[in-house]
Amino acid sequence: MKLLKLTLSLILLSGIFFTSCRTEESEIINPSIEETLEANSTIAGLMQRVSLSDGSLDNIIDSANCFTVNLPVTVIVNGIEVTVNTEADYDLIEDILDESDDDTDTVEIVFPITVTLADYTEVTLNSIEEFLALAITCPDEGEDDDDIECLDFVYPITATIFNPVTEELETIVIENDEQMYAFLEMIEDSDVVTVEFPISVILADGSTVVIEDLEELEAVIEEAEDSCDEDDDYDYDDDDCEDCTTDDLGDLLTGCSPWFVDKLELDDEDLEDAYVGYLFSFTEDGMIIVETATDEFTGAWASSGTGTAITVEIDIPDLPDFNANWILHEIDEVPGEFKVDLRLGDDRLRFESNCEGSGGGDPDPDAEALEAALATGAWFVTNYFDDVDQTDLFCGYTFEFGADGSAAAVNGDETVPGTWAVTSDDTGLDLVLNFGEAVPFDELLDNWDVIEFSETIIRLRDISGGDGSEDLLTFGREPVSCDDPVLEGILADGTWVVALYMDGPANETATFAAYQLAFNADGTLIAESDTDTVDGTWEVVGADTVLVLNFGGDIPFDELEDNWDVFSVEADRVELRDISGGDGELDVLVFEKL
Repeated sequence: MKLLKLTLSLILLSGIFFTSCRTEESEIINPSIEETLEANSTIAGLMQRVSLSDGSLDNIIDSANCFTVNLPVTVIVNGIEVTVNTEADYDLIEDILDESDDDTDTVEIVFPITVTLADYTEVTLNSIEEFLALAITCPDEGEDDDDIECLDFVYPITATIFNPVTEELETIVIENDEQMYAFLEMIEDSDVVTVEFPISVILADGSTVVIEDLEELEAVIEEAEDSCDEDDDYDYDDDDCEDCTTDDLGDLLTGCSPWFVDKLELDDEDLEDAYVGYLFSFTEDGMIIVETATDEFTGAWASSGTGTAITVEIDIPDLPDFNANWILHEIDEVPGEFKVDLRLGDDRLRFESNCEGSGGGDPDPDAEALEAALATGAWFVTNYFDDVDQTDLFCGYTFEFGADGSAAAVNGDETVPGTWAVTSDDTGLDLVLNFGEAVPFDELLDNWDVIEFSETIIRLRDISGGDGSEDLLTFGREPVSCDDPVLEGILADGTWVVALYMDGPANETATFAAYQLAFNADGTLIAESDTDTVDGTWEVVGADTVLVLNFGGDIPFDELEDNWDVFSVEADRVELRDISGGDGELDVLVFEKL
């Protein structure tokens, strides 16, 4: 192993390991000029710039390249509160910002926060004013900052320091960039330091270079300095398709399967929930095959153009929502997951795949473990919370998940078929469930974030697209006890009136003031006034969890057609609530018995 002599002061850095021995046990050779690391030398400066803390990692939060916000931190993204626990959660922020291209994106930091400067100094900021005063000291967007991000040291790196005053030889093991920065910062002229070579560095393309001496290290750093895009601008979504080709797109679409609809927005309406459980496969001869639990559709696809002008033509006769000459906006690749983002004006279609085909990455062991757990034995819904506790919706149902992606919810003689799939990306695992749109199973129709799982429990959550609230779903191995239903009996006994109807902030109770309602035991519903009669149906789903009202679109009772969450039940008063899927506002409906 080659030893190079460097001149440094003896430093006792916290977290760096030391051993020592007497100089008479070691021979110290005066280093040559080219082997000596001087405090103000070019190589010392380059090494220190490589070890600086990269402030651009969290530009999506702070738009500042010279410091990073310490995690965890809470931010408000377009009105939605997000707790950022790891760097992977930055993608959650981008997903929210990407929901629409015609809105004004905002990211508000909840103070106080602690930030780490480029030299690893930590500063606490208590207000937006303190934050802006620090951020203004950073280089502007587009200007070069000091850190070199296109090369990383491979640790540990060992150095030996001889102190001529104490005649001690100390061995230092440097474990990370912060320790390297502090080590270089303390360089003086009095100590003789030897670094153990070879050392290794990793370049931006992922390749490893073995370095034999300081001269070679200086040359490699200088060559690597401008060899990559350090992403120091504030365009966190700059991985668009400038270098995309139709061959790349074709290899990805045909090499991965299946593909899911991650995003579908047409005319400012979000439609992706309507296609949960639809599995898309693209063939090399230009066919598209779409499979659900009960149906199969076929169509065609083709691509042409280059770079940012690649057109992707999709034609599926029975699924017209997908049919257009889309423009390829982005191909996003993370370990275990790919996304293909298509745009046409303000409309947007994004496919996602965990890439089980020949073009995919390595399997995610967590995804495989979750799949194995789901496909083994029976499961029960032990908690479902959507604004209110609705666990009883699934009382009596046993859930079975087949290894082939099929699923079934069984309750006595009733069997509800469905599908399931596990996807993974750098934000974690998703469980895609589709048991159709019949009540109450439409509640499960979603891409659920997996909070945690084991052989005995699976905890899921989903951020509602309507109001940004958090829905929770838990599967367990033992069924929970169900409350005895009373709502059907209460409603079927007597005559009722609409005591309150709030359509968001608008009080529209007066619209129904002239009507009396009869909830018949056979499921029919009659609303009568002196001049009008409206027929409808009603159904209580679960153990007093959801009340389904249907008036066939007759005005004005079409306003009340919905799957209402049952908020409270009393002998002479029933309160219902619903979050509007259009604007996320809370609707309230109250019936009172005459």
